[in-house]
Amino acid sequence: MTNEELQTLTEKISETYFLKPFKHKAIFNSRLRTTGGRYMLGTHNIEINRKYFEEHGLDELKGIIKHELCHYHLHIEGKGYKHRDTDFRILMKEVGAPRHCTPLGRDKKKPVLIRSYVCTKCGQHYERQRRVNTKRYFCGKCRGKLRENV
Repeated sequence: MTNEELQTLTEKISETYFLKPFKHKAIFNSRLRTTGGRYMLGTHNIEINRKYFEEHGLDELKGIIKHELCHYHLHIEGKGYKHRDTDFRILMKEVGAPRHCTPLGRDKKKPVLIRSYVCTKCGQHYERQRRVNTKRYFCGKCRGKLRENV
């Protein structure tokens, strides 16, 4: 899908569900990482994360567009356009816009590597997620040297 196709889809959704025209730009933004889309308060443009369309399809994209159009139309009218505002919540229910998007597949957590260190003097054990510089840091109990416990 191109930006032109996204623009026409957004205009069509705005006319169908909100009965109002969308007079600004709707574009894909490849820099978005953690969100499906965003409404820009200053320019009134809508930016959409292309990865959500590629991974979840057209239905997910339409939901994201509806959500961002709720922000757009309420902000233009001077009503409460933020997530916590009653006007926003009511309008989202009326048009069937989702509150959150479906998570992307890459959002799954990686297993955390735990590193183990032991004091050569007193035998105290330390577990850390980050690597410890054993030349710089020492045992907090007896000030002995640390070595990585393999």
